[in-house]
Amino acid sequence: MDDKNKDKKPGNPWTKSLLIWVGVLFGLVLFAQMIEGGSRTAAGDPIAYSDFVRQVDEGNVRSVTVAAAATGTQTISGKLGNGQSFRTTAPADAQVTERLIQKGVQVQAKEAEQSSFWLILLYQSLPFILILGVSFFIMRQMQKNAGSGAMGFGKSRARMLTQKEGRVTFADVAGIDEAREELQEIVEFLKDPGRFARLGGKIPKGALLVGSPGTGKTLLARAIAGEAGVPFFTISGSDFVEMFVGVGASRVRDMFEQAKKSAPCIVFIDEIDAVGRHRGAGLGNGNDEREQTLNQLLVEMDGFEANEGIIIIAATNRPDVLDPALLRPGRFDRQVVVPRPDIEGREQILGVHMKKVPLAPDVDARVIARGTPGFSGADLANLVNEAALLAARKGKRLVAMQEFEEAKDKVLMGTERKSMVMTEDEKRMTAYHEAGHAIVALHEPASDPIHKATIIPRGRALGMVMRLPERDNYSYHRDKMHANLAVAMGGRVAEEIIFGYDKVSSGASSDIQYATGLARDMVTRWGMSDALGPLQYADADEEVFLGYSMNRQRHMSNETAQLIDKEIRRIVDGGYERARTLLTEHEEQLHSLAKALLEYETLSGEEIKTILDGGTVDRGHSTKPVIPAAGSSIPKSRKPKAGFGGAAPAGA
Repeated sequence: MDDKNKDKKPGNPWTKSLLIWVGVLFGLVLFAQMIEGGSRTAAGDPIAYSDFVRQVDEGNVRSVTVAAAATGTQTISGKLGNGQSFRTTAPADAQVTERLIQKGVQVQAKEAEQSSFWLILLYQSLPFILILGVSFFIMRQMQKNAGSGAMGFGKSRARMLTQKEGRVTFADVAGIDEAREELQEIVEFLKDPGRFARLGGKIPKGALLVGSPGTGKTLLARAIAGEAGVPFFTISGSDFVEMFVGVGASRVRDMFEQAKKSAPCIVFIDEIDAVGRHRGAGLGNGNDEREQTLNQLLVEMDGFEANEGIIIIAATNRPDVLDPALLRPGRFDRQVVVPRPDIEGREQILGVHMKKVPLAPDVDARVIARGTPGFSGADLANLVNEAALLAARKGKRLVAMQEFEEAKDKVLMGTERKSMVMTEDEKRMTAYHEAGHAIVALHEPASDPIHKATIIPRGRALGMVMRLPERDNYSYHRDKMHANLAVAMGGRVAEEIIFGYDKVSSGASSDIQYATGLARDMVTRWGMSDALGPLQYADADEEVFLGYSMNRQRHMSNETAQLIDKEIRRIVDGGYERARTLLTEHEEQLHSLAKALLEYETLSGEEIKTILDGGTVDRGHSTKPVIPAAGSSIPKSRKPKAGFGGAAPAGA
């Protein structure tokens, strides 16, 4: 019996709504009929009573019907001598009947209609009944759509996912094997809890996924939902917090009430840092909506009443700002780090995404993975998609290695801006700027190898030297930092050597920004200053208010701040002098490489080495893009972080 009722349940709301609308329409029709019936008495054209008397006196009335009304008046209808119908109302004191009989008019009497008491009551109360019915219908609809209606302000916005379409499993997750294994144990516990309970094990109450954006935290959560086969609720941390105090806490309570009804189940909270930030860290008092919501979440996760069978999985890329009470065992028992993939992981991720793309025989996922260090899973998915779009744009049926290389350059350096107008002087300045970066990088032993150099504008840069490491690096050494500082200063130094002090451009703005930031980290975070020693002078989550560092104001004296600025200046000047020394010693190579960039505009790392060894570049055919003639202004631009170089116009 319960199953039958359960099957019929989805149709009941629609049937009830239909019956309500039918009742409303029937009431409106009845109301219109009553009004029309009250106003429709006798047939005929209405005439004035005085005109009726005149017609009687003149003998133009053939027959009449007299009906008494409830108000004491008389309703008279009939026909004139010419056959025309008429009707009129006679006053209560009029001697109508005697006058009509005297004039020989045929008279018929009609009894007054007696209205039913219930009909009158219905007639009077029908408007109020209609208003109440419509109001009741609206209230029911608001309660039905409680999550989005005004009456459901405190209802949870968690959505339960179904696996009918777009099911994701652990087979679709690659490159993060350790994180997958930790979460797979939770899935096995949900499938067979007795296996762990026999040894006294308890199911973890929560797992926090920590990782950079794009590393696959949400994908992992979807895979858990696909593998577990239990109800899976998903909600964002920002869905709890509203401008009205108490709404977020109410939504937390309602979410756990829903989860209890479906236990065992999984609740996934994305971007939990929106609601789980450290309490008392704000500039105001702690009695706000967000902290009340967090308090309720803490109570529900591990409060006085246990929520058995409910596993909370949350994701964030800011674990440093979360409240310590949220991270303790018993709430989030596990913190699963989802890192950026290494070369093996990148190859596996590329294999997952390449299954959906028709590939040419020359595509090698290992080569692409080796050339994309630091890419996250989302970056690799974007790379495969860009390659497919490039192949489709060219009308190809297969995606070849050439499209992957072009897509990688587009992702790393930006889109080529071949239509950008540059004067010959600007192109020459850009060529020497990029050649300066490349020469310094080649002669610095700790620098990464050059992947490509170009003076074709890409993205917001006028040119770029792209370097890629030979392998994944997990630490940053002092000699490499000083080498990167020298490479960053190479473009500015090359301009000064070739064009003179007064002709130095603003193209090194992003290089200077990079060098200053690197030197500041060396001094304040990594303890690489002999004058300041191995101490940390900046917190990881340094808070800035009105342009001033709150941590510096609390923990740093003016003398220390001045010494830090002096050390930053010394380190950057050291990189500048190293670049000047190298470019002065190899000025002939600087000229050779700049001329080659002006001729070919884009050179690979191997081609640069060939040119500096005295060889020539053999490409078989010209690949030089068309550069428009001079005469147009260049918009403001800024070099992206992917590499060094990029002579930028003033104001960058």
